[in-house]
Amino acid sequence: MQEHKENRKLKPPIGLFGLISLALVLASCAPVPADTHDADTKAIKDNETQWNADWAAKDLEKLVAHYAEDGALMAPGMPVSSGKEAIRKTFKEMIGDPVLSLKFQASKVEVSKGGDIGYTQGSYTMTMTDPNSKQVINDHGSYVTTYRKQPDGSWKAVADIAASEVPPPAPAKK
Repeated sequence: MQEHKENRKLKPPIGLFGLISLALVLASCAPVPADTHDADTKAIKDNETQWNADWAAKDLEKLVAHYAEDGALMAPGMPVSSGKEAIRKTFKEMIGDPVLSLKFQASKVEVSKGGDIGYTQGSYTMTMTDPNSKQVINDHGSYVTTYRKQPDGSWKAVADIAASEVPPPAPAKK
């Protein structure tokens, strides 16, 4: 009799296997999320096309609208601008320069498998007035912009980083 009870204890409960099997079947029937990779890549490319047009128009509010609330702008020779208000202040100073021109072109656009994060990598050209020398300077370099997909499906920059390929000017002689 004792041996019979020990054997019963070793048998796995059939109900548990049934529940596990049912869970596996239901999980395999769950809808697979739609693959939005191509649409997301196109949306980011379109966003950068519009962003270039906004720079050409020097439209401050449209420029700032490309950033998430917690976005950051990191540009050569400038302190980091964190948050939309700081970015707005930086851009307001920049677009006040009558010779300012900024154009950029992505050579690479990537979107995560989850479809919530993406980035672009490319090159830029910029003409501006040097605030110290008051001379017009032509800058060029590379950039990386990291985007986060927003609840409304739009893509906003969370980190926008530019690296100039132009050496800094020599220090003034004393």
